[in-house]
Amino acid sequence: MPGSPSLKPLTRLLESSLPEKLKLGEYQDLLTQALIATNHVQDCAIIDVKHHSTILASRGFRLDAEEIQAFLNAFTQADVIREYGLLFKNINYICVRADRNSIYGKNNNEGLVLVKTEMYIICATYTRGMYPSVCVEAVEKLGDYFKSKGK
Repeated sequence: MPGSPSLKPLTRLLESSLPEKLKLGEYQDLLTQALIATNHVQDCAIIDVKHHSTILASRGFRLDAEEIQAFLNAFTQADVIREYGLLFKNINYICVRADRNSIYGKNNNEGLVLVKTEMYIICATYTRGMYPSVCVEAVEKLGDYFKSKGK
């Protein structure tokens, strides 16, 4: 949905001159403005690939060590994810896409979007009434931003 009204704030934010090195509060603002503000992302988090930990997450969204490890493994086992799906929060998400950069899963009207960059995995979920395409585009756009910064 290029030009989607809900993505205009994200586009403006990412095209602005953000500092090269973001502080934690700036990451929180970026997460909120880039993803939650689209109204098509229910929950989201940024995971540090090197340290296998959550850098930050939307309010009330928690990822445990096993979930983080499952996300990390998913990017190296795309064929397994395509065949069996990905279990997250006791829901098996059927694979819609799985490659070395992106994993999309769906279960009825809920979905999971994972985008991997050099340093991060961006995780987002959507629920009934949200447009999966807007969620995917917002997460991919944020991932592209981090990739352009070498992160």
